[in-house]
Amino acid sequence: MRRITGKAKDETLIELQSAGDSHTAVLAAYTINLQPDENGGVGLNSLSEQPSLPGNSETEILQPSKDTVFFRDGVRRIDFVLSYVDDKDGEKKQERRRCFEANLEKVGLELETEDKSESKDHKTYFLKIHAPWDVLATYADVLKIKVPFKASDMPHTHDAALSCLSHPFRLPDHIMNPKPDYFTHAFDKNKTDFFLINDKSTFFPPSTRNRIVFYILARCPYYKEGRKDKDRTGIKRLLSNGTYTAAFPLHDCRYWKRARDAGSESERFKLYKNWARFLCFYKEQPLNLIRKYYGEKIGIYFAWLGFYTEMLFFAALMGLICFTYGVLSYDDNISSKEICDADIGGNIFMCPLCDKKCPFWKLNSTCLSSWQSHLFDNEGTVFFAMFMGIWVTLFLEFWKRRQARLEYEWDLVDFEEEQLQLQMRPEFEIRCTNRRLNKITQEMEPYLPVTSKCARFCLSTATVVFWISLIVACIIGVIAYRLAVFAAFASVIKDPMRRIQVVGRFITPQLATSVTASCINFVIIMILNFFYERVAIWITDMEIPKTHLEYENRLTMKMFLFQFVNYYSSCFYVAFFKGKFVGFPGDYSYMFGTSKLRNEECDPGGCLIELTTQLVIVMVGKQLCGNIQEALLPLMRNWWNSRKARHNPEIHYSRWEQDHVLLNFTQLGLFYEYLEMVVQFGFITLFVASFPLAPLLALFNNILEIRVDAWKFTTQFKRPVASKARNIGAWQEILNAVAILSVVTNAFIMAFTSDMIPRMVYLYAYSKDASMWGYVNNSLSVYNISQIPKQHMPEEPHSLFNVSSETCRYRDYRYPPGHQKEYTHTMQFWHILAAKMAFIIIMEHVVFVVKFFVAWMIPDVPSDVKARIKRERYLIQEYLHNYEVEKLKLQLSASFITEPISEPSLSTD
Repeated sequence: MRRITGKAKDETLIELQSAGDSHTAVLAAYTINLQPDENGGVGLNSLSEQPSLPGNSETEILQPSKDTVFFRDGVRRIDFVLSYVDDKDGEKKQERRRCFEANLEKVGLELETEDKSESKDHKTYFLKIHAPWDVLATYADVLKIKVPFKASDMPHTHDAALSCLSHPFRLPDHIMNPKPDYFTHAFDKNKTDFFLINDKSTFFPPSTRNRIVFYILARCPYYKEGRKDKDRTGIKRLLSNGTYTAAFPLHDCRYWKRARDAGSESERFKLYKNWARFLCFYKEQPLNLIRKYYGEKIGIYFAWLGFYTEMLFFAALMGLICFTYGVLSYDDNISSKEICDADIGGNIFMCPLCDKKCPFWKLNSTCLSSWQSHLFDNEGTVFFAMFMGIWVTLFLEFWKRRQARLEYEWDLVDFEEEQLQLQMRPEFEIRCTNRRLNKITQEMEPYLPVTSKCARFCLSTATVVFWISLIVACIIGVIAYRLAVFAAFASVIKDPMRRIQVVGRFITPQLATSVTASCINFVIIMILNFFYERVAIWITDMEIPKTHLEYENRLTMKMFLFQFVNYYSSCFYVAFFKGKFVGFPGDYSYMFGTSKLRNEECDPGGCLIELTTQLVIVMVGKQLCGNIQEALLPLMRNWWNSRKARHNPEIHYSRWEQDHVLLNFTQLGLFYEYLEMVVQFGFITLFVASFPLAPLLALFNNILEIRVDAWKFTTQFKRPVASKARNIGAWQEILNAVAILSVVTNAFIMAFTSDMIPRMVYLYAYSKDASMWGYVNNSLSVYNISQIPKQHMPEEPHSLFNVSSETCRYRDYRYPPGHQKEYTHTMQFWHILAAKMAFIIIMEHVVFVVKFFVAWMIPDVPSDVKARIKRERYLIQEYLHNYEVEKLKLQLSASFITEPISEPSLSTD
């Protein structure tokens, strides 16, 4: 083991492995080839596929490239890089670094330092770390990393017909399957000859190597020998106190060109070329290559996102068909024809929608909104709502099958059970000073006392309740805004003396209020998100979860709870509360019991169009903001960095410097990607009955999202430390809960928000000619204008319409004035309510029965995967048995050979 520090700019260091290698010394990161030139002589040509950059001199071309992933000897691979700078607090940090690096060398890691004079800024030192075979083998045994022991003999079945159809969407086989298929077993350092080890330097892929090195870095202390200071442990604390500025594994090449190193596979270039470019949007994802380069955790995310996007295609197609039906049946909408008819809707005198500021109005003024409502509130919407309930089940069940296949192919079948203790967070080990005996391992381990757990849980619960209450308070504020501003819009838009009368024909007070309130609500949502992210992380850190899995699951549940209330509360208000507690003229209901803010009413066409408006603004606004944040801002930064990098040749701009300027991929990087998609999943399932085009918008967004995320990972982020994950974690349970809730919400939307049930009751029970003619008049009740209290009467007389009328109409089913049961609900109201409840029960039971039947019919694990798992376990037992038998035979044969030799020698003596 030798630690080397390079300080001379112009000198090339060639390190010899041994005296016997002196005639075959390897020049670091540069290989030349002798080829005949145009004149028949011999010239020097680089092996790189890319031509040399313009402006390079001959001396630059002959210099070794610094764009390499190897030490200066060109043999030892750089598995991790630490960077630091000298600053005011230099002595303390230098002491920490000396202790930390000395402890790393004791573990067996090999270090090499790049002096600051070698860096472009002349300030940053880079510490390169290499893990030799002994270290890798030791920790691969500790971490139970699965490695191949036999080539797989299980055939892969392919449907020839489907292969031909899917050929345009497929990638080359060497990209889709970068390595052969093997049977694997957990690595055992004492049985290295049991495994298929052809070359120790390449046996463990770079992703496994950097995972092992990071495991060591996270647990390596930086205190001197003899001292016991648990707080002075791990690279995370050294990064937080500024001792090191960054810690990251290296990308294997630049993303736009292959590496010059013969030992580098240029997987980053392959990913960028075949995956990260938007022109590849119709191609399948190279999941095995993603997993090989980034690790299983990132691979499972892109597998889930790709599968979700594929399934969205069917939901989007059905939603488009439903919307097309609404467009084609546009002229058959009798209710809208009645509202727009000058002889029907023009002669219906409506009661004011608010006190004082709102005038009396004619029903035909809502002609346009009634036509718009029909596009989404029609017979096809019921079918689509039921279809989405079944689609959700199919999506979740087929994903379980896909996940089970990936678990086997990526060696994750028994990962969670074996790795639970090995994933203990360093923060838990440091902050928990109490120790107790583990009954399973019989070793002392840190633990958190029950009293401390209870105190932290109570504080966490109180904090969550407080912030959820803050969300509810903001929603109440938006509702108050809607009530207060509606009167202003009504007085402005409906005033014939105003010059905006032309606009008023297309924008109703309800629509104007709904749009502005939705925009304000969206701004509040984005502001609250900023705080919720930090609050959720703070609460989870305070609870001190034991393992990484437990930490992520707790943070996931808290963050989704915040986002659920934040994003969906306004939609729940419009869907289930608006227009439901209004009262009637002379006895209206008011917010907070005051006489100033009267509860909102729905249009004669129903509240569904307002729910559609709310959903579109929040959902589309969130996706636009997310795409701008994820794509445009990094794109500008990438353009600047690429411009700077392309003007710095590889011989001057080292691989570690190129990666150093990239963004850090934090532990919660994937968390926010999952959160964005799960919130979108809630929009397209919980309220999809109000907007059938929501899956189509989500499909377009996800096609872009996959390529944007791929582009970020390959071009914008430092290479993440590879980590394993068996599945998508707590997000699976959240998706299951949202799927069940979506059936209930869509049933209630169709029953109470939509006008479908009242129309069906009228058609089959109250219509005289079995048609919808007369429905509008039937759905409006009558009220005597003289009975309206003076303090609620409009300031402008109702004679503005040049119509003399003693009554006005309002949306409800109540007896008219003069009746024995004046202004009480009619029998038709109770018939409609009974029909709504019956519809909810029938729809829920039908969808749930189909859901559970489909879930029962589709097994979670495919049969061929079960067979492969059983085959692998059988082979492991057989091969281990044979291995031990052969080992025993060799020992016995060795003892038989030595015994005859030793006996004559003794007799001779």
